[in-house]
Amino acid sequence: MATATSSAESKTEVKATRTASVRSGAWRGTALVVVLRIAVIALTLVLWQVMSGPVLPEYAVSKPTDVSHALWKLLGSSTGWTDIRTTAFEIVAGFGIGVAIGTVMGLVLGSVPLAGRVFEPLIAAVNGIPKIALAPLFLLFFGIGPMSKITIAAAGVAFVVFYNVYLGLRLRERELVEIVQVMGGRRHHVLSYVTLPTLAAPFFAALKTGGPLAILGVIGGEFIASTDGIGHELFTAATNLDAPTEFAGLIILVVMTLILNGILTGLDTLALKRLGLGDRRSRGKGN
Repeated sequence: MATATSSAESKTEVKATRTASVRSGAWRGTALVVVLRIAVIALTLVLWQVMSGPVLPEYAVSKPTDVSHALWKLLGSSTGWTDIRTTAFEIVAGFGIGVAIGTVMGLVLGSVPLAGRVFEPLIAAVNGIPKIALAPLFLLFFGIGPMSKITIAAAGVAFVVFYNVYLGLRLRERELVEIVQVMGGRRHHVLSYVTLPTLAAPFFAALKTGGPLAILGVIGGEFIASTDGIGHELFTAATNLDAPTEFAGLIILVVMTLILNGILTGLDTLALKRLGLGDRRSRGKGN
């Protein structure tokens, strides 16, 4: 009895040691990746600073020191923060509206096969039109205010979400649905155990793809006609050949993109964990 107890304790200790070792290795790997990223950014900035002028035309690429001054000036002015708030609002609103429209369209046409066969070619034809080419039309309808940029962003996001949800429903395994129904499951059981797990991955993939499209649509609309916004600031800087301000605006857009992607990644992880798919993803990465 004592031997069995000691053997169980030793196995528990070995398992705990292995878990601690795996976690320590994961932390070291993450730290290494972060350090390498910082090193790459630092090296790029140094090369940029040294090569600007002797190798690259300074009027076109500026210097990191000048860009930092322009960024500080932009963030220190009320006009700069007004531009940031305007663009952020247009991105969030356009993204949200596009996700809602695309999800509803995908669910309706994916659930009604006849409607899908009727409307899918028409949607594909409209989707073939570059969204930025629709910007003048939206400007005529909604003016140069935020609504026209929101509409452009929503149009780009809606099609991406629609196709992922629509194809996800079409690829849903019919056998699983029938098994749930045979076992006495109702529609909400099919939704919980088959539909949502099937749509989770393509839906969040669509969100991550649609985020940059929303930013692209908003900035493109602000380029064409606007009175404020980061796109307006970029267009003005390019017109004035102001490279430092141009790069400062691009840095702000990169930060916006990273924030949006981080939020969507967090929601993706949380949703998959709630649906019980988080472990499956981890095993997939491990393999």
